[in-house]
Amino acid sequence: MSLGLILTGITGICGGAVVAASLSAFIIGLGIIPRYAGITHTGKHILLYEDFLVLGCILGNLLSVYELKIPAGTPGVGLTGFFFGIFLGSWIIALGEVVNAFAIAARRLGIRRGSALIVLSIALGKILGSLLQLCA
Repeated sequence: MSLGLILTGITGICGGAVVAASLSAFIIGLGIIPRYAGITHTGKHILLYEDFLVLGCILGNLLSVYELKIPAGTPGVGLTGFFFGIFLGSWIIALGEVVNAFAIAARRLGIRRGSALIVLSIALGKILGSLLQLCA
């Protein structure tokens, strides 16, 4: 193996680690994890949430860089997409509550009722988008 390939690999892993750490710091810094723990009534596990967030960013980075394939078939892809959608939708809802995006948007748009349906529609849209991306 040449020195250039080794340096390229090290540079790629370091760059990915910086991106993963930045994403984790952004999510933690916004206070989403405490809000997420409050919604799910699991406040005693905040450090575990943070650990798994960082681990997920690192593993996602490695899976993306090395294009690892996990032979799970179509049911595995569907199940993965389903859980990705739940994960992403719940984080979006927690982020929305932290920054009060839904309250501000509802007030500006004059929405008095049905905000729960809007939130549910966003979560279902994210689930469907994840499924379509994984199955395509």
